[in-house]
Amino acid sequence: MFQLGKTIVSEDIIDKDFVCNLSACKGACCIDGDAGAPVELAETKILQDIYPKVKPFMRQAGIDAVEAQGTFITTEDGEFETPLINGADCAYVMFDNKGTALCAIEEAHNQGEIDWKKPVSCHLYPVRVKDYSEFSAVNYHKWEICDDACTLGKELQVPVYKFVKQALIRKFGEDWYMELEKIADGRK
Repeated sequence: MFQLGKTIVSEDIIDKDFVCNLSACKGACCIDGDAGAPVELAETKILQDIYPKVKPFMRQAGIDAVEAQGTFITTEDGEFETPLINGADCAYVMFDNKGTALCAIEEAHNQGEIDWKKPVSCHLYPVRVKDYSEFSAVNYHKWEICDDACTLGKELQVPVYKFVKQALIRKFGEDWYMELEKIADGRK
């Protein structure tokens, strides 16, 4: 771990390799697990505002989940997440013609319907950020469903922090990312 501004960063985001391999995993991170994607407070308003434009890209089961639970849920810990369909798939999951799980929010963005890509937690994955009162912890989340992404990342020699560059800049800013690059370059 090392400190970078008001963040404590796991060395794994520099040392581990990762490139999503959707053809292998079929987007399993959006349909496996027992919780929705973390959503920041500011993103809750965005989800409410964009829902009418995202809805046409969603499956009926996802629409039903949002209509029943809301565009986001509040956990017992007071944190926010995307709602789930029957405790499994993210409500915003859609599938392409190959059966790969995709994000309806991101698809609406790609089609020019909205200017917001998706929750930053999804954009950052496999990096997870946990905010504390004095700092934010920036960690690599190892999940066996992403083993193919680790293999592809190693093959292509792409470290985690480079794979999620745009998301890290979105979350922490360009200056923070440039400092991270300097630290990574100093470790070679």
